[in-house]
Amino acid sequence: MSKTKSIALLSAGHACVDVHQGAVAALVPFFVAERGYGYAAASGIVLAASALSSVAQPLFGALTDRWAMPWLLPVATLLAGAGIGLCGVSGSYTATLAFAALSGLGVAAYHPEAARVARLAAAGGGHRAMAWFSLGGNVGFALSPPLVWAVASLGGLRMSPLLALPALVGCALCLPALRAVRSAGGAAGPAAGGAGGDDVGSFVRLSLAVVCRSVVFVGLSAFVALFAQQRTGGGPAAGTAALFVLYLGGAAGTVLGGRLADRWDRVTVCRWSYLATAAAVAGIVTVPGPALYGFVALASMGLYVPFSLQVTLAQDFLPSRVGTASGVTLGLTVSVGGLAGPLVGGLADATSLRTALAPLALLPLLAWLLLRTLREPAAPRAAADIGPAPGQAAPGPPGAGRAATGP
Repeated sequence: MSKTKSIALLSAGHACVDVHQGAVAALVPFFVAERGYGYAAASGIVLAASALSSVAQPLFGALTDRWAMPWLLPVATLLAGAGIGLCGVSGSYTATLAFAALSGLGVAAYHPEAARVARLAAAGGGHRAMAWFSLGGNVGFALSPPLVWAVASLGGLRMSPLLALPALVGCALCLPALRAVRSAGGAAGPAAGGAGGDDVGSFVRLSLAVVCRSVVFVGLSAFVALFAQQRTGGGPAAGTAALFVLYLGGAAGTVLGGRLADRWDRVTVCRWSYLATAAAVAGIVTVPGPALYGFVALASMGLYVPFSLQVTLAQDFLPSRVGTASGVTLGLTVSVGGLAGPLVGGLADATSLRTALAPLALLPLLAWLLLRTLREPAAPRAAADIGPAPGQAAPGPPGAGRAATGP
């Protein structure tokens, strides 16, 4: 199977998994309407899924650093779907929390190993390939609200088992890609053993920049719909349009990031993206009327251009712990950034939504400062591309080990 086809299948499977990640929040209005949950109880369901998903990802990443676990992709996909599918069939709040947590566990188990397999399928970690893989997750997340609405409109929460169908599709899609990678020796090879030393300091600075990005994105995704209604004088449709633009810009930015990194290095692209994001968020806060939508699109693209690049950068800064690097950048930093959401809401209650969103323009500048002196790591090379040392046997088939850092 060609590299392009493998990445396409993995990207589509990623979309199927992240449909379930986004479905938790999309189900909240139906829990409130049908079961009479208060906002605190409803937010508890979201927290059960998102917190477990984000915090557990580095743990699964550490496991995949010790052992290659390609079987996690189909198993985790099914867990993510089963949890969401069962959320609506039980009237027990405790059971609903447990099923949401089960879905979050599946999401957590999927991402670190999927990022590793996508890197292997890209024959050493091509930027465009990782961008297309990440795009699948963006698309899946954006499709969650209309999918949940369509299923719930058929008969309410009792129809939630239908939401597990994307998991079956995702499981079927990832199996051919895994066979293709395994045939080259990559997925079944040892999970550790990349050449080159870990640059922990650079990894920490990159992770802090990702936290800044996460705070901005969580703040905008939570409140941009309400803010758009205020600034344009429109109704719910105006807010929905702003949220759609935010998601659509993210998908475009993910692909654009991979293309820009082919022309300039990843760190440079991330730096300029954060500067552009700071200006765009300032525009959202200050510009009234329909022009706000243009700044929402620019802010979204600026936040997502670095998204997949930061994953591959983290992997290159920790070449011996690629799974851990993926788990932290894809999971833990997102969770830490998400904790700032209630703070933004509390500030909005005390002052105004505009005042609460204004500080978000400063965080991309902080991310730029963190990356200002960061150096691009050496491009990784596949182990098979490194010739054998004198007196040693030739290396195994391509992809038999973890990608190694170049000289």
